Amino acid sequence: VQLVESGGGLVEPGGSLRLSCVASESRFSFVGMGWYRQAPGKQRELVAETTSSGSINYSDSVKGRFTISRENAENTVYLQMNDLKPEGKAVYYCNGRGIFSMGDDYWGPGTQVTATS
Repeated sequence: VQLVESGGGLVEPGGSLRLSCVASESRFSFVGMGWYRQAPGKQRELVAETTSSGSINYSDSVKGRFTISRENAENTVYLQMNDLKPEGKAVYYCNGRGIFSMGDDYWGPGTQVTATS
């Protein structure tokens, strides 16, 4: 299964971007889909995740500014990012898990997000 992200880019602090992630598999749905990010010199961290049952979890650093949404039938997940901050500069990765078995774990190649003046 391949995941492909789009929508990253360069914005001014306070700006907005919307990330999209589409999976190549549509016959079966991921149990969980989410977004992670990795800043230079740091470990990859969770940004937001959602499950096929509708539960959602956000990192404390993005609560109130980012919104995750999902189209289960199409294995597509979005991340609306508002009020972007310079410290949020990172490569953002799409993740999908549990499509064929609970141990499945798939990642996209990542998309760069930068907020700078």
